[in-house]
Amino acid sequence: MYENFSRRRFAVNGVEINAVIGGSGPPLLLLHGYPQTHAIWRQVAPWLAERFTVVATDLRGYGDSSKPAGLPDHSTYAKREMARDQLEVMQALGHSSFFLVGHDRGARVAHRLTLDHPDAVRRLVTLDIVPTKAVFDSTNMEVASAYYHWFFMLRPSPFPETMIGCNPEAWLRFHMGGRYGGLTPFQPDAWPEYLRCFSDPQAIHGSCEDYRAAGTIDLVHDAADLERGRRVECPLLALWGEHGSVGRLFQPLDVWRRYAADVRGSALPSGHYIPEEIPEILHDELVRFFVD
Repeated sequence: MYENFSRRRFAVNGVEINAVIGGSGPPLLLLHGYPQTHAIWRQVAPWLAERFTVVATDLRGYGDSSKPAGLPDHSTYAKREMARDQLEVMQALGHSSFFLVGHDRGARVAHRLTLDHPDAVRRLVTLDIVPTKAVFDSTNMEVASAYYHWFFMLRPSPFPETMIGCNPEAWLRFHMGGRYGGLTPFQPDAWPEYLRCFSDPQAIHGSCEDYRAAGTIDLVHDAADLERGRRVECPLLALWGEHGSVGRLFQPLDVWRRYAADVRGSALPSGHYIPEEIPEILHDELVRFFVD
């Protein structure tokens, strides 16, 4: 996995961030989602490296990055702090601005990074999300059923950590394998890596804190932005899986246009895990948006 990429750790913002780096050309940062690691990009990153300097990291709380204990206000895992981690990684590599792609939780970090540091992001791609505040504001029985894990994992520590920690593999098989495509997209190479990383109790805690922050401090930051009329100003491409929940529960482009000035996008023939289910199609979409 990631042959011809270098592996580095960056001491930034009080944590250490694990990364792989490869290719040449304009810088491109890739951010994974829950409950995964930078391994989610393993198929598409080598192709992108033919045109871009690709940086794929593990978010704080995930993979082989630091997993600090959460604070009572959950600010350790605020998307503002997680975004700052990633900005400082790119700055340490000498990239003052870059292209940015985020999947799932990584897309929420990417959204916050673009809001807080607009000069740093040339173009933004979000994969299979609408903004966090839009999800909570729209919650009904159907949304709550699809996003069940949000409400479970934001319960106070140590309840969800204890429940998940009793059998991390069973949780991963249920949560990841229960979606469109089952476990096939992760076999045979990525699944052992996801299981290795997520079996760490600190990773379970860190990821729960990520969701607790989403339901508390992140909403405060998001509401303040909306009140001030602060939106993403760079071009934004929103992509989602046609077999997933986002397009079924929301009108994604209409939602994103409340949060961003220049929005385009579409559904793709995939479930939630777009980079692993349809890497070729994703590659082509990214190249068209960033280059063509």
